[in-house]
Amino acid sequence: MQKLTPFLISGLLVFGVAACDNASKTSESAPNNANDAPQTPTAQVTQASQQDAQSEVRRKQLDADIRAREQRNNTTGGDTTRAKGDLASEVRSKLEANIPKSQLTVNAADDGTITVGGTVNNAKELAKIEPLSKQIKGVKIVVVKATIAPPKS
Repeated sequence: MQKLTPFLISGLLVFGVAACDNASKTSESAPNNANDAPQTPTAQVTQASQQDAQSEVRRKQLDADIRAREQRNNTTGGDTTRAKGDLASEVRSKLEANIPKSQLTVNAADDGTITVGGTVNNAKELAKIEPLSKQIKGVKIVVVKATIAPPKS
């Protein structure tokens, strides 16, 4: 039984990684690919997302998630063995916590390159993407393909 438990747990983890190989997104309506344009969300979706993203509980969850991943990464060898899905997820969490009204897609490459696509509301938010992304350990290059969303009429 003692030998079977780690085997089962590792099997579940491998299955989970394979099943979750989708692009990380900061919102449900963000595009699936960094090169695609997102659809404009409804007013209800925008308001609900904004309230959730700006809540203190959500920010604490995102910060705790980032800290836990950093600790896990430090125990597994640092930048050299970092999984690209983990890197993309950390960057997505960082952007979601600091640019809550955005619709961004985050993709990572094995070499530490992060590509961010989608839309933000203004130039100030667009300028935040690269420095926020580089705060995550393992990010070497940030390619920003995001644009400023046109104002709603």
